[in-house]
Formats: sequence, C-alpha cells, structure tokens
Amino acid sequence: MPAIAEKLITAEEFMNMPDPEDGTEQELIRGRVISMPLPQGPHGYSCASASGLVFQHSRTNRLGWVVANDTGVVLERDPDTVRGPDVAFWSFERLPKVPKGYIEIAPDLAVEVRSPGNTQRQILDKIKEYFFGGTKRVWVLDPEDRTVAIYYSPFEAKLLHEPAELDGEDILPGFRCKVADLFPLE
Repeated sequence: MPAIAEKLITAEEFMNMPDPEDGTEQELIRGRVISMPLPQGPHGYSCASASGLVFQHSRTNRLGWVVANDTGVVLERDPDTVRGPDVAFWSFERLPKVPKGYIEIAPDLAVEVRSPGNTQRQILDKIKEYFFGGTKRVWVLDPEDRTVAIYYSPFEAKLLHEPAELDGEDILPGFRCKVADLFPLE
C-alpha cells in the first residue's frame, strides 16, 4: 500500500489556526506544527528580565525594535518554519517598522530561555535555524545553571557565568548587564 503524503502547512495557514485549547505553545517547523508545554516560573522571569533590559536600552538609544512573548518570525520558506523567540531585536535599518502578522526578517538578536524539558539538540536546532535565516547573534539563557551562552554562529559560542557581564557588542552597542540580573534572585 503506498504511503499517504503528509500535507505541510504554510506560515500563513499556521498564523490563521486557532490557539490550542490545551494552552500549549506551538511553532511551525518545516511545515509541521510542533507543540510545547507552557514555560515555568524561572523561564518566565528570565524572559521578562531580558526583554525589559533589551527593550529599555534599545528604546533609550533609538536602536531598533524589541519583541517578546514568542512573536512569530518566518525563518524559512517552502517548507515554512516559524519560530517564536522569547525575545528578539531588529535594528531600524533591517526592520524599519513592525509589520502586521509574522515578521519575515530574521532578528539581529534572538534570545532563547532554556526550559527544563529542552534537550541540547532542540536548542542547537533552533540556533541553526536562526543563523541560517540571517540572525547575527543568539543568546541562550539557562535559569537552572544561571549562565548565558552567546552564539556567534551555530558552531561558535562563549559561555558566561555569574558574576560576568553580558555585553551587547556590535548588535546592541552600549548594552551591558550582569548575568545575575537575568535570573530570579536567590
């Protein structure tokens, strides 16, 4: 018996789907919907902290746009991939205005906060997709280890521990914060 081909969906079809009734989060990976459980407290705190710090710096210095809350970003077409970074930044030069719907340009900076259920493979796959889509830098915050991994490419990273400082380098000029400021107080 011949196999039945699975119908892959587009970013536009994904955008028009209703929210899942069970409250799970979803992303579109090469045309397939992937569901994930809702994040836990430390994850949410780190997302809020990173978003607030990056947003405030970007707005004060008029550098670009910052989005959070898993805003949809199209990273690949045919088949389509739509990821929702925990926090993302685009310079005004690359994204002059925030469009309606999903953003079709990979961010300059994507921030991902590792959840307890994330495997290293899942994180690395997401990092590769960001870079292949055109992202210039990825920060991976790990609330459990209280570290930040700065990815310069899918294969080159620097790991920061407390009490180090995170520097925005050429992506967010002038941005600095203590690694500890990204995680819940101990």
